[in-house]
Amino acid sequence: MKLVTVEEMRAIEQQADAHGWTYAQMMEAAGVGLARVVAEAYTQLAEHTVLGLVGGGNNGGDTLVALAELQRLGWQVAAYLARPRPNDPLVARVAHGGGWILEAADDPRQETLRRAIADHAVLLDGLLGTGARPPLRAETARILAAAKEAATAHGVIVVAVDVPSGIDSDTGEAAEATLPADLTVTMAAAKVGMAQMPALGLVGNVVAVDIGLPEGLPAWEAIHRYWAEAEMVRALLPPRPAEAHKGLFGHALIAAGSVNFAGAPLLAGKAAYRAGAGRVTLAAPTPLHNALAGALPEAAWLLLPHEMGVLAEDAADVLQKALPRATALLLGPGLGQEQATADFLARLLGAKRQGRGTLGFVPAENNAKASENHLPPLVVEADALKLLARLPDWPQRLPGPAVLLPHPGEMATLTNSTPEAIQADRLAAAEKYAKAWGHIVVLKGAGTVVASPDGQTAVIPVATPALARAGSGDVLAGMVVGLLAQGLSPWEAAVAGAWLHAQAGLFAWENTGTTASVLAREVADALPRVFNAIGYG
Repeated sequence: MKLVTVEEMRAIEQQADAHGWTYAQMMEAAGVGLARVVAEAYTQLAEHTVLGLVGGGNNGGDTLVALAELQRLGWQVAAYLARPRPNDPLVARVAHGGGWILEAADDPRQETLRRAIADHAVLLDGLLGTGARPPLRAETARILAAAKEAATAHGVIVVAVDVPSGIDSDTGEAAEATLPADLTVTMAAAKVGMAQMPALGLVGNVVAVDIGLPEGLPAWEAIHRYWAEAEMVRALLPPRPAEAHKGLFGHALIAAGSVNFAGAPLLAGKAAYRAGAGRVTLAAPTPLHNALAGALPEAAWLLLPHEMGVLAEDAADVLQKALPRATALLLGPGLGQEQATADFLARLLGAKRQGRGTLGFVPAENNAKASENHLPPLVVEADALKLLARLPDWPQRLPGPAVLLPHPGEMATLTNSTPEAIQADRLAAAEKYAKAWGHIVVLKGAGTVVASPDGQTAVIPVATPALARAGSGDVLAGMVVGLLAQGLSPWEAAVAGAWLHAQAGLFAWENTGTTASVLAREVADALPRVFNAIGYG
């Protein structure tokens, strides 16, 4: 599903109209598509009754078309007109089919609205569209607040038409009275505001309907931003033929861990295996082996030199000898930020220290892109990102494009910014720096953003505290490197890994019964349920 700004959607519709597909035809297609989604989604209801909350704009028109189509499909319908629509043929069509027409002008206290909502199983929220911005007009806010109260009190299913009324379709800002949707039926493409908090928490499930756009519209073809969903991710995953052997599914090498974060290699290694990797090797400080080896018996181990339990500089030499056998490399989970580990990373990436015991590094002579010569496809996460920020010209030292997995704090460190500035416009931040650095940026958080230097962006439309747990990022990194090891491109591995991780978090929540008790390892263990749900493997 594509993801568009309000301006982009207007341009698409203008081009469609110029190509002969009129606004009236788009509205008819949108309304009929909406009705059919509702009829299919809620066919199990004992009573097929629906009330449309109809605004004065195009969303109101879409809603009226949908009500007429639902009438044709046997539903009992009613329309509540928030603003007068005199001589509107769409209102007449609903009335002619036997639908009730109620008007806000005759209902100053919203008492009729509350009773009507209580009497219907489904409420179509077509009050406001993509042009609306908080704060709302007082009258509109009163209608929405009454609808929200009544729908909540009576357990009425709410279906948003294009977007939930009251959200900013570009920024995700939401008015207090915004009506949370169980299902949002969006027209042609999701809107970028829907992918950002707090709107992301108000849209429910999201389905796009075809509005009949002519093929080849330049404005449509120019959109390379996506709302990630199961069908998209399923198409990215590698085949698993019956005659396969472990070598076919790649070798993930994971450089991770320290005495203070001993479990990180296990979480990443388990996730890489769960993601389908044929072989996983954990490259960790030697002291961790005795304590951890039995916890993941499937993993091979590469024991690395250490200083007091953290990776030493000469660990880079040992790791480099193992690189030719790896099809993907993960750097970062649990490494810590000690100077010895900073020296390790600098040596691995070809930077020369200025002097013993200092934090500065200078480029190795004649080796500005040394890493491209010896590193396999790369994922960088957690402490390794903070250590990268100490290196000059670090983006040029990574094989491109690498997959970077920062949370907002790590992104702020890499960009010399603040977490608040990053969070203020997550899409823009991820897209800007992916292009500037030449690497895939996976900006973690509610509505994780995956941005590629070639202009592609995907948003993972999940926000849950089930993933707000230490080790969750290690599991995500393991999933991504496991997919990368199997031959997916960095973009494919990043999008698929981030989506699978989010869905596994939801399944782990379901398994546990509460978001408060989900552990990172339970997210990895829930991945088989996600694969099963999308019919993979």
